Amino acid sequence: MTIDVDNRVPEGAVNALVLDGQGGAISLMAGASLPATPYWLHLDYSQPAAQTWLAATQLLHDEARDSLLGESNRPKLVKLNGGLLLTLRTINSNAGQRPEQMVALRFYINEHKVISTRRRHVGGVVTLQQLLAGGRGPLNCGDWLVAMCEALTEETGDHIDDLQERIAQMEEDTLAQQLPHRRELAHIRRQLIVLRRYLAPQRDLYARLAKEKIAWLEADDQRRLEEIGERLGRWLDDLNASLFRADMMSEEISAHHAEQLSRRSYLMSLFAMVFLPVSALTGLFGVNLGGIPGAQSPWGFGLFCGLMVLLVLGLALWLWRRRWL
Repeated sequence: MTIDVDNRVPEGAVNALVLDGQGGAISLMAGASLPATPYWLHLDYSQPAAQTWLAATQLLHDEARDSLLGESNRPKLVKLNGGLLLTLRTINSNAGQRPEQMVALRFYINEHKVISTRRRHVGGVVTLQQLLAGGRGPLNCGDWLVAMCEALTEETGDHIDDLQERIAQMEEDTLAQQLPHRRELAHIRRQLIVLRRYLAPQRDLYARLAKEKIAWLEADDQRRLEEIGERLGRWLDDLNASLFRADMMSEEISAHHAEQLSRRSYLMSLFAMVFLPVSALTGLFGVNLGGIPGAQSPWGFGLFCGLMVLLVLGLALWLWRRRWL
């Protein structure tokens, strides 16, 4: 019997694993036929071999093909031919890249297979690969769905916790008058806004997924998905609270800078008030006309300087007594 090459593991697959039903997996080599038992085929859709395979395989519906080729970005859930087509997002944990540049995992899943794609590395995928390698991974496709959702959510939650700790440290520094740099605070606010933009619909997706009637998804799996959605909802609440705290801190920094500017302007105006009479007198005595007092006296300049000092001290004393200084 001849097996269609499009139903074989393509060259360059990130992984091709057959779930053994006991928490482990058996790896398939490139060119091996895909079995009828539950398996997980993971591809990098930016690779030409993966693109060719996705475009030609009969294992996928056209809508699933387009989605797995990277046509969708925001979290989505579509029921398709007894299976599910999902796009989930998580933080970007790749070296040298910003976490808020979120990465997407797209996959089609049914009772017998999981076909997933990505362009950049996804931390949740690595987590599941390690669990399967240690014999502690999902037993079937339903377990795989729950485990992947949980891995992506935990990765994002850990990042939100890190942002909260950074904001708390910045708040302590602000109270100690060690104001954080505006650029650092703006970077954290940008991360919070981007996370909220993508995680809010993903929380709703989990809630919907937990209530969908899917024959191969057990009640315990749906209960766990509901718990994951609730956990993500709590992290979203923390995220919103962190965003509010960051806004308050930004206002505190702005108020502190405005106060410093006002204080400096006040001091400059006091200096101008003190030296204004001195400037008037020096301008008056600096005219080139006859009859200026002390012009012929060798002590005239010294007496004039002493008069200026007394005038400045007198004005300073007057300002101090009126509590302007």
